[in-house]
Amino acid sequence: MSQQTKASPDRRQQLSEFLKSGKASAFLQKYTMSIALVVVTIIFASWKGKEGLILLPSNLTGLIAENAYVFVLATGMLLCILTGGNIDLSVGSVVCFTAAVGCTMMAAGANMWVTVLVMLLIGLAIGVFQGFWIAKLRVPAFIATLSGMYAFRGFSNVVLNGYRVDISNDGFLMLFGNGKTSFIPDFIRSANPGLDSVFTKDNAFLTRLIGENFVTKFNVTCMCIGIIAALIFIALRVHKILTQKKLNISQSIPGQIVSMIIIAALVLWVSFKLACYRGFPMVLIWICLVLGIYAYITNKTAIGRHLYAVGGNEKATALSGVKTRNVYWFAYANIGLLAGLAGILTAGRAKGIDPVYGEGYEMDAIAACFIGGASAYGGIGKVSGMIIGAILMGVINKGMIIVGVDANYQKVVKGIVLLVAVMFDVLSKRQKR
Repeated sequence: MSQQTKASPDRRQQLSEFLKSGKASAFLQKYTMSIALVVVTIIFASWKGKEGLILLPSNLTGLIAENAYVFVLATGMLLCILTGGNIDLSVGSVVCFTAAVGCTMMAAGANMWVTVLVMLLIGLAIGVFQGFWIAKLRVPAFIATLSGMYAFRGFSNVVLNGYRVDISNDGFLMLFGNGKTSFIPDFIRSANPGLDSVFTKDNAFLTRLIGENFVTKFNVTCMCIGIIAALIFIALRVHKILTQKKLNISQSIPGQIVSMIIIAALVLWVSFKLACYRGFPMVLIWICLVLGIYAYITNKTAIGRHLYAVGGNEKATALSGVKTRNVYWFAYANIGLLAGLAGILTAGRAKGIDPVYGEGYEMDAIAACFIGGASAYGGIGKVSGMIIGAILMGVINKGMIIVGVDANYQKVVKGIVLLVAVMFDVLSKRQKR
């Protein structure tokens, strides 16, 4: 009895010291949006009358396809924000313009790969052009890209002549679209016909595990891709932990192990859900490529460090010998290139392009970055955080559609979420001061 009485104050004292040390606030600041994502998902998954609908494999696949442009554009937007809170308001119009040119070319019979290359080059050229005004002539980014937003929306209408242009190129739709053929085929199951005898409704265990509606069409290749991805992630994280230990870098190893297990489990769960529907969507390949490449650029390259340095203190960075103007130019050239890719994905998903496509895309990209922890002042933000922000926005959008929230109130909710995210950034900056 006395030991229990003694242990209780010790625990209270440890908790009190933990709270006073600032570790609790640091933990909450780091994982606030991850916790919010879990809470929001649970709320929509347990909504009365709509229980579990948001977690259905078809809705999960739809969530990825519908938000592909957000992931791509937000990656480019993050680079701009890192330079000092700058944004690009023209990306929605650039998406529409590049898609309009590409769809018009394919409708006229142009080669698919030539068209894709032209769309990417147009996006890159627009980014370089706007970067020239911002980096070299020092025109405020807000004004330069606002001008681009109006100009390229007008060019889009000129190219489309005010009408929708449809495309029917099967190769393009398979690689960049969201149709029944836009998924990685189940090579493993096709090469091993004996597996079909395992995945039948007569297999009681698999029927309970996968579900009667999904067991016969379970995509083995998709599940294997998920397992390999999880194993690679675990290997990389273990290598990082061992390197930190070898170099005597002070890090919370238990915390890293817990996060490693959670992320690996999440990858496996998502792969399982996708395998229950049609498998691994092609659009997810492009998303993963973009996220992987730019995560490497921001974390492992000199230009990535320069982006953070310019956002942190541009004058000090310039005095250290970095050509800060070229850093701005790099950021805006990249977001132009990614706007071209977003135009490709948008045209593929919609099987064509309308003059109104791309409206509001820039706001979704900006919101994903700020919700994901990017600072409105620049110099702070990660691709991993942006991913959380984009997923959170996607879950909120999908969840509100499923439960039947009015479209106008959906915008109100998105605005409140963005305001709260920026409020956290402002308050944390004030505490540091």
